[in-house]
Amino acid sequence: MSVRRSRHSCGGRDGFIVVAALWILSALAALASVYSIYVVNVATSVTVNDDVIRAEALLSASLDLTAYRVTVAPREEKPTRGRFAFRMNGADVLVEFCSEAARINLNKASKALLSGLFSVLGAHPDDAEQYADRIIGWRSAPSSDSLDKEESLYRAAGLSYGPRGSPFAHVGELELVLGLPPALAERAMPFVTVYSGRSDINIRDAAPEVIAALPGMTPEKLNAALNNRELIADQSSVTSQAGVTTEGSKAMRVTVRMAFDSGRTITSAAVILVDGHDEPYRVLSWQSDAGVRPATQSAPRNIAGGRS
Repeated sequence: MSVRRSRHSCGGRDGFIVVAALWILSALAALASVYSIYVVNVATSVTVNDDVIRAEALLSASLDLTAYRVTVAPREEKPTRGRFAFRMNGADVLVEFCSEAARINLNKASKALLSGLFSVLGAHPDDAEQYADRIIGWRSAPSSDSLDKEESLYRAAGLSYGPRGSPFAHVGELELVLGLPPALAERAMPFVTVYSGRSDINIRDAAPEVIAALPGMTPEKLNAALNNRELIADQSSVTSQAGVTTEGSKAMRVTVRMAFDSGRTITSAAVILVDGHDEPYRVLSWQSDAGVRPATQSAPRNIAGGRS
């Protein structure tokens, strides 16, 4: 009997050891699985961060090359727009640049040009004129009468702020202008700027919506301008409209599309001022779909992801 009990006891201990060993193996397998997931996540994170680091260098290289193309050309042949491509750091890069003179300057445009843009974008003509009035009221230095009038409109609307009373610092301020519908302000963003330094627009480079916004523009004149813009030698050769030029501005908008060998694509954009003084260019504004910023000493005027 004692022998049988002894054998039974040994069998029980052996079974416990087997169960314990199985639990340990299961735990080790779970730990191995967790660790493998961790390793994959870390590797993915490193790859993503590596792409971002390379993208910052590629963006800076693109801005350098754009500034070079603009500055080395003779004065009378300076390009107001263009595109080029290159390969670097395991990525194919496409760069497009265009003078900010192709856009309507919120700080300098006439009331007629501003209201024309909103009409083109779908606003009723009467509403478009009111929106233009409010933009001019926002950007204008206040006098005793105008300040009270403009501020009273904002107070009557229950807003906690009033008009800036000075030039727009950023196109994003358009969404703060009294009465301007947010959806309309959003549609206007691709056609406006604060960087051109001009009240007129470059008819060679402007979008059709911008050209259509010119005072007195008719469908016939618009078609003529769009069909012959590459042949324009001066503004009188295609239209007698006021506010038209064929000159660019020192501010250039640069869009950079990077396609990495990993399959990831990153698009970044910046507005640079190419003035040829102490530095080749200055970054005025930038935005990116991946937080990529130019590696430059010139501090951008807006935050990452903001409108430019």
